Amino acid sequence: MKAKMLTFTNQDSPVHRLTGATKLIVFTVWSVSAMVTYDTRCLLVMLLISLAIFRISRVRFQDYAFVLYFILLFFLLNHLAIFIFSPLEGTRIYGARHDLLHLGGRYTLTAEQLFYQFNIALKYAVVIPMALLFLLTTDPSEFAASLNRVGVNYKIAYSVSLALRYIPDIQRDYENISFSAQARGIDISRKEKLPRRLKNIVSILMPLILSSIERIEKISTAMELRGFGSNRKRTWYSARPFARNDYVVVALILGMAVAVTVITFYDGSRFYNIFK
Repeated sequence: MKAKMLTFTNQDSPVHRLTGATKLIVFTVWSVSAMVTYDTRCLLVMLLISLAIFRISRVRFQDYAFVLYFILLFFLLNHLAIFIFSPLEGTRIYGARHDLLHLGGRYTLTAEQLFYQFNIALKYAVVIPMALLFLLTTDPSEFAASLNRVGVNYKIAYSVSLALRYIPDIQRDYENISFSAQARGIDISRKEKLPRRLKNIVSILMPLILSSIERIEKISTAMELRGFGSNRKRTWYSARPFARNDYVVVALILGMAVAVTVITFYDGSRFYNIFK
């Protein structure tokens, strides 16, 4: 955990220069569009666009590598669960059946099921880069100001900001506790067997939780002493007004959402069927 994960990195890129409100609008519209459509053509185009945006953001791979691997693990488990509980869902959706391999019992691998789960994989691939990019390129304070600007109560917005700011502190505390444990002979490296290593990691979690609770208590006490929440509104030091690029990006993402909606539902179904 030497590399910080999911922490804001202040760089000079076109993505970083956008306001937090713009990035929030883009991420929300992008995610809703990706979740609504099952049109493979739209998803492939959105995937290429998201990868291109990720490229120009100049975000380093080590800043999100650990989280990406963690997401991929659940991604694989989700696909396995879909096939286990509904192995013929694709056949029901597309109204056709082309058997490829019989695995036993009710489990038969079909081309329709593969295509259906391919579209689900595309949805993940479209949304995940934008979610990571949003977290890595948005300053927590500006994000809180953006949430409040779009109508979220400032208390909730500030709580979200504190949670994002707290991620580096948790990582630092974990490293310090881990180093202290290793100095006492508790090995969590790959040299130790996996069951023993997991047990040693669990032993680190308790002091980490206690230190986190202590920090939360200090922060809440400090906020109460400063009268946080006594007023109905508040101003934001990190808030930024919209610039020309922000209006252009918002207009483009809204236009993309309209295009995706039209292409998806023009034939009355949101599933693009290649088996007709």
